[in-house]
Amino acid sequence: FISPIQILVELTEMMQKGLSGFRRFLDVVETEPEIVNAPDAESIDEVNGHVSYENVSFHYSDDDTPVLSNVTFDIPAGKSVALVGPSGSGKTTICSLLPRFYDVTAGKITLDGVDIRNLSLAELRDEIGFVPQKGILFSGTIASNLKFGRPEATEAEMTEAAEIAQATEFINEKPEKYDSGIAQGGTNVSGGQKQRLSIARAIAKNPNVYIFDDSFSALDMKTDAALRKALESKTKESSVISTILHADQILVLDEGKIVGKGTHEELLRDCEVYQQIAQSQLSAKELGLEEGKEEK
Repeated sequence: FISPIQILVELTEMMQKGLSGFRRFLDVVETEPEIVNAPDAESIDEVNGHVSYENVSFHYSDDDTPVLSNVTFDIPAGKSVALVGPSGSGKTTICSLLPRFYDVTAGKITLDGVDIRNLSLAELRDEIGFVPQKGILFSGTIASNLKFGRPEATEAEMTEAAEIAQATEFINEKPEKYDSGIAQGGTNVSGGQKQRLSIARAIAKNPNVYIFDDSFSALDMKTDAALRKALESKTKESSVISTILHADQILVLDEGKIVGKGTHEELLRDCEVYQQIAQSQLSAKELGLEEGKEEK
């Protein structure tokens, strides 16, 4: 038996929880975004994809601790830069600043010579294919996810993107193939499949700038190698920021600062931080320690 008083108490508690949730909802809706369009936003007639970071520093608005300090590097169109460094060194922050998920605290980032803060957010992000550390998928189909960044992509372009991302094998195994359903967040596919679909979505967008923020971590070695090889030809006219060592230039980060720049061979010779990272992550062959040895 439940007394009327118990029922009243439970209803009151439910109403209080509902009001509390509604207040939190209103707080989110009424929050003014920190990243907004410039009132006199510029436009680039023909984007080439030349990206420059010029003395970029960054700290979060509620914490004065520097995350990046005086970071400077240049990526001409058709070139690639790899970011290497220990956890917390600033790699993800560098990746997040280009699409303006945050704005620099000091210095500037330019696209084809124009400060990205002077471009409209829509135009800037249209030029970028961004793949975060953890692949993000939306409810719908495989096709709708792959075309999310560029709805006008053709079937051929979508299929090509999936092939480059090494996703066609598991897609074609599904009865409905590209029309197969994807649950919100991609909960009905594996971590590796989710990453490959996220990479395919960026490729299908056909952007001038690619950002791969540790986007290959869930892939097995065979898939990883095949994907990198296929991706190389697709991105040869775009600028690329990634955590892939096979790049035109490698930037070594430590505590938000660039402590080394160069090729793999140069950094193995001259950069102690890179030497430590390489020895912990690369094989003897990749480190060049097996050169000159005869095969048995």
